[in-house]
Amino acid sequence: MISFIIQAAENFCIHQIRVPYAVEQISSEMRTLIAYIDIKNRNDHVFRIYLGCDDVLIQYITKIFLGEELSDRELLKDMLLETTNMIVGSAKVISEEYPLSSFTISTPHIYHSNQLSLTTDESYTFNLENGQMIIAIKAL
Repeated sequence: MISFIIQAAENFCIHQIRVPYAVEQISSEMRTLIAYIDIKNRNDHVFRIYLGCDDVLIQYITKIFLGEELSDRELLKDMLLETTNMIVGSAKVISEEYPLSSFTISTPHIYHSNQLSLTTDESYTFNLENGQMIIAIKAL
């Protein structure tokens, strides 16, 4: 399941924000804004997907989509929620090509901490020229 989300995040980097990236299967300890969204697979197993962007990257994404040069914290949070929705929504579409792997998604929420200090099952760091993005999954 995480593979669909990684693929969708790669597509986001390539087609939406158009920046080179490198993916590592590790979690960075960066201080960041973090959102989460719950997904449910066909067997009714629920997973929480965490997506975090450092301040530089989320500001860059906000500039691309909204034309904002310098955004306040609330606008950055809104953009992170939208980014999470775009990436996980894209992953949902990708998963539908594999009917046994498809899943449903919920509404994204802000994780009320600036560090992803909880235990996750898998985590990846996207290193971009304009910052970092963390994607992690945890079975609930």
